[in-house]
Amino acid sequence: MPAPFINRELSWLEFNQRVLNEAFSEDLPLLERIKFLAISASNLDEFFQVRVGGLMAIKRSGAKTRSASGHTPTQCLNEIRKRVLRMFEDQYQLLNTSLLPELGKAGIHLLDPDKLDAKQIDRLSQVFDQQIQPLLTPLAIVEDESASRVPAMQVVIACRLRDPEKRSQRHVLIPIPDTVNRFIAVGSEEDGLCLIRIEDVVALHAAQLFPGESVAATTCFRITRNSDIVVDDRESINLAGEMENALFARRFSEASRLEIESEAPRDLQRIIRKITQSGPRETYTADGPLGLANFMELAFLEDFDHLRSPEWSPQPSPAITSGESMFDTIAEQDLLLHHPYESFEPVLHLLEEAAQDPDVLAIKQVLYRTAKKSRIIDALIQAAENGKNVTVLVELKARFDEARNLERADELLRAGAQIVYGVRDLKTHAKILMIVRREQDSLRRYVHLSTGNYNETTARLYTDLSFLTCRPEYGHDASLFFNAVSGRSKLLRFQRLIPAPTEIKPTLIELIDGEAERAKQGLHASIMAKINSLEDQDIIQALYRASRAGVEIQLNIRGICCLKTGDKRYSKNIQVVSIIDRYLEHARAFYFHHGGDAKVYISSADWMTRNLEKRVELMIPIETGPIKKRVIRILESCFKDNVQAYEILADGSSRRIRRKRGAKAFRLQERLFKEACKAASDHDHQRAMTFEPHVPKS
Repeated sequence: MPAPFINRELSWLEFNQRVLNEAFSEDLPLLERIKFLAISASNLDEFFQVRVGGLMAIKRSGAKTRSASGHTPTQCLNEIRKRVLRMFEDQYQLLNTSLLPELGKAGIHLLDPDKLDAKQIDRLSQVFDQQIQPLLTPLAIVEDESASRVPAMQVVIACRLRDPEKRSQRHVLIPIPDTVNRFIAVGSEEDGLCLIRIEDVVALHAAQLFPGESVAATTCFRITRNSDIVVDDRESINLAGEMENALFARRFSEASRLEIESEAPRDLQRIIRKITQSGPRETYTADGPLGLANFMELAFLEDFDHLRSPEWSPQPSPAITSGESMFDTIAEQDLLLHHPYESFEPVLHLLEEAAQDPDVLAIKQVLYRTAKKSRIIDALIQAAENGKNVTVLVELKARFDEARNLERADELLRAGAQIVYGVRDLKTHAKILMIVRREQDSLRRYVHLSTGNYNETTARLYTDLSFLTCRPEYGHDASLFFNAVSGRSKLLRFQRLIPAPTEIKPTLIELIDGEAERAKQGLHASIMAKINSLEDQDIIQALYRASRAGVEIQLNIRGICCLKTGDKRYSKNIQVVSIIDRYLEHARAFYFHHGGDAKVYISSADWMTRNLEKRVELMIPIETGPIKKRVIRILESCFKDNVQAYEILADGSSRRIRRKRGAKAFRLQERLFKEACKAASDHDHQRAMTFEPHVPKS
């Protein structure tokens, strides 16, 4: 009997249902619920761009290979459609029956065009003339023309026009630019703010775009295109040029989804389906506004803070003294930062200090995803302009960030940095920074290793772990790593760091099997892991073996989980939970009891085949005693949450964990934030009680 596996795509959809469940939670402030609805819609957008688009391409190729769960591509697409239809219905039912009425009660009114008064109509006319009309580019419809001109991921208005003189009619499209806000203020009422969707404003004034014609009917639609277009870099001489071609190709790929208003006139429905080449299986009718991801705008409306959760400000780490050199701090002790409970500022300060420090000779860094206005990039540019040897691996194959990374790489090149465009055949997903500094006639290497990207924006939204050290063995490995990725040498001879695609997977399997062997000998054996996704079949098989041997296994998995829980033969000793809360759980950390000599790691890699076999990743052993204990405490706390945690069930669905009668509420993220606040407060109190004399410098 083959080992059981849950379908990857269906497991991901269950994760997105957990996100959507937060929008249903009446315990959350209203705009937090709006935010989770928008996130669930944004997640679905990417799912159709990548996973569904890729499956459709596989189906068209004629391949009928079954996945580990036993699904053919056709079967998987059918199951996806059934599940998404339910989710789609849930989203719009929530919006129409709960969220929109609650917004109105709270003073945020989303008006229909027929509810506007004369003053509001006059205001919108000015807005249209001055701010919207110059941006519009109507597209005449030629029915046998290619669908490539229809932009993806934008709301598009389809219009039926009539020419009274010629007694004829035709159809046109008006794409709504994604460079303008989705919601436009039309004046405030005494009891709140009145908004209208931009597509309604355009539809109201569409006749101005077509002199001599009248607008007989309109409807909105939106298409998603397959973005699972891979650059073959094996023969590429100019990877940057190839990536630009791939980005261009995405604009003209086939549609993987068509969203259309449920009340669309039949003739417009027929034409839209024809020009987008979308059949019934790709079509999803919406009982409300399209593009729910844009509702994120409402979540951040000014003057409505009372409808949001109180802000949790990142706290300063008690291990770092304000105003002290980061080099001195790291030289004194290894550091662990837990973002966003603890600020990302020390990482930024380290790089900015290095850019200015005359003793810093070289900076080497991997960049996968960066912020739009990145202090990281600014510091690297400054360092290069200051004459330091700056080497940056910019991963051009970071999906949906390719264009930004191309631009950033060009900026760094112009500043004099040495740029490496990733590694041939692999994505470089490792998070590593090395700074080489001259100290007392020798060179010391300072290393930052992380589970998250060098992105100061997401560092306030994602939970991640940062490890900073200047231990020689980590510096040695960091040098070897950068030599390998820039000089095409092998990832060998590491003293501490464990790289993928060569070592992480066999090391993990060896560690899991080691726990199984100890369990068979009657010794205590346990595993804890916090990851975003679990999909690799070999890792799952190893976990099944360990479970059957009696190993206690606790997994905190945010998203995809292809391991089947609740199977008495394979997984009776495995508990899987998922935590959905205000921050995106993103850190990866692993614990193996190892006969009492605990092995603890953090990593950039999830337990997915793509991470373990097709990406350059790093797994970092945590050997410093206090830091090791701290990571273990974080892992243990993941399995105490009885407020925001879900139990993953045998069919891949999930059920919110309810605390037992009499048990205290334990919310992981709230607990970690309060601990960070207390640690920062205690540190400030200790400093206030300590007198530090000024000593003359020699």
